[in-house]
Amino acid sequence: MTAITFTEEELKAGRKLFSAPARFVLGVASLEQLPPVKGVEIAIAGRSNVGKSSLINALTGVTGLARASNTPGRTRELNFFDIAGRLTMVDMPGYGFAKASKKDVKQWQAVLRAYLRGRPGLTRAFVLIDARHGVMDPDLEMLDMLDEAAVPYQLVLTKADKIKASEHAALMEKTLNTIAKRAAALTVIHATSAEKATGIPELRAEIAGMLN
Repeated sequence: MTAITFTEEELKAGRKLFSAPARFVLGVASLEQLPPVKGVEIAIAGRSNVGKSSLINALTGVTGLARASNTPGRTRELNFFDIAGRLTMVDMPGYGFAKASKKDVKQWQAVLRAYLRGRPGLTRAFVLIDARHGVMDPDLEMLDMLDEAAVPYQLVLTKADKIKASEHAALMEKTLNTIAKRAAALTVIHATSAEKATGIPELRAEIAGMLN
C-alpha cells in the first residue's frame, strides 16, 4: 500500500490539534437537536464494528471518549465531539447490522440524508472500511448517499494490521477502482490501525490541514 507523505510541519500541526482538549458534546436523534456549527465539521461513517470509536479515541488520545454500542447497529444518534474548539467530529451511527424495523431504518436514513444535504459547515466525511473485508454493499449505499448529497469524502481503511503486507497493494488498487468514478470521492486513502497507531499521525495531519 502506497504511503501518504506529509511534511514534518503538517504532522506537527496534526499532533498539536489533537493534543488539545477533546470532549463529547451531545448525541442528536433529530434535526431539531443539531447544535450550531462550530469550526470545521467532519463526519465519521462506517459499518457496525468497523472501529469508528477506536479510531476517534486513537486520534484524540483519549481512551473512552467515543464508546461503541454494546449492540452493533442499535445506536441511532449523531454523536458530536469538540476538538480544541476548532474542529467538530460527528460520529455517525454504524450501518449494516441495524437491529430495527424497516420503518425505523427508513426514518433514520431520512434524517441522515437531511443532515448530509443541509448541514452548513460539513466539510468532509471519512468513510471507514474494514481492511479485512474491503468495500461491501452497505458501504456502497453510504457512498451513494454522500455522492447524492455532494459531500466530499475519503475512505479510511481500519484494522490494516490484520491483513498480510503482501495483500496491501491489491486492496488499495481494488479500493481505488471502486471510487474512481464517484463524483464526491477523494482518491487519497488512509490505511490505519488504532491498535498499532499505524497511519494515525498522517490522518491527524490530513484533518488538521482542513482547518487552514
